[in-house]
Amino acid sequence: MIRHQVIETERLSLFEFIPTDAPFIFSLLNTPKWISFIGDRGVRTLDDAVRYIEERIIVSYRKFGFGLYLVKLKDKDVPLGMCGLVRREHLSDVDLGFAFLPDFEKFGYALESSSAVLDFARDGLRLKRVVAITMKENDRSIKLLTKLGLQFERMISSPGESDLMLYGISMAGEY
Repeated sequence: MIRHQVIETERLSLFEFIPTDAPFIFSLLNTPKWISFIGDRGVRTLDDAVRYIEERIIVSYRKFGFGLYLVKLKDKDVPLGMCGLVRREHLSDVDLGFAFLPDFEKFGYALESSSAVLDFARDGLRLKRVVAITMKENDRSIKLLTKLGLQFERMISSPGESDLMLYGISMAGEY
């Protein structure tokens, strides 16, 4: 399967996931922060990780033309995390999502990749608005969303989740 690059920044390249990314997905989805702040997705084996990529991530590319992307360092081809856009049934707007392995936190990669994804949403996809959801306990995510220009709008209930904070941004102008 060919890997397609979608976005490039000064330090990062964002690619569509492919099934051979299963070891990375397995690691990321089983980090304590993923489980605490995003939720346990039941990825217990590499086969589970392949299924997650094929049934949740790749399906989004085909169905919507966007999804979550693998974030890599450009100069070292090292996978750091994921960042992208998610279409959720319970949200009327597209959701910005991001998560990084613990070793790659606090280097500005989430800000850099999320900012590029918002540019892509506005310029490439012509989205009018993007939202993001987070738990009220996730201080780092809240700080990042605010830095990106998203504003808190309201608390929402998500199926099978605790109450979440909904942030939004109009894509009409610069953010």
